[in-house]
Amino acid sequence: MKIVAVLLLFCLLSSCWPTSVSFKDKGSMPESWKTFSIKTLEINAANCPLSYSAALTEKLKDGIQNNTRLALNTRLGKGEVNIEGLISSYNVMPLAIQGNDNASQNRLTISVQFSIFVSEPKEDIINLTATRFADFNASTNLSSVESQLVDEISEQIVQDVINKLLSNW
Repeated sequence: MKIVAVLLLFCLLSSCWPTSVSFKDKGSMPESWKTFSIKTLEINAANCPLSYSAALTEKLKDGIQNNTRLALNTRLGKGEVNIEGLISSYNVMPLAIQGNDNASQNRLTISVQFSIFVSEPKEDIINLTATRFADFNASTNLSSVESQLVDEISEQIVQDVINKLLSNW
């Protein structure tokens, strides 16, 4: 009886064993997707640093190449997945108002609107608005922490795009 139970347990566990192990998540991305292209993001936010557009575009390229199986196609619009975007908001707002009407915390919020054009297996347009923020002490000058905050927010935006590519939610 013990032998039958052990064999049954072995059969059940072996059917759950992974068939392959990889550090790149394939998710539910169609197999027909091999390459992607990305157009340099446009800026439509008044306070956005001019260099942010190019920096975020490069972070997106690196993030997609390093975390998916997609390869970069340098010819715009020639990949199975083609990404365009617009930085629509770049704001600093007071967050935690104290009794003397002064803020103890400020929040930097960045919003980017993406249009992801898919040519395979069927033509489709996926729209995504990624809005992320980071808080900082109000007594700190924004220019002294802006680079760090922008990097933090950019990583989250890149992850939002990757999640959208890897899933159908």
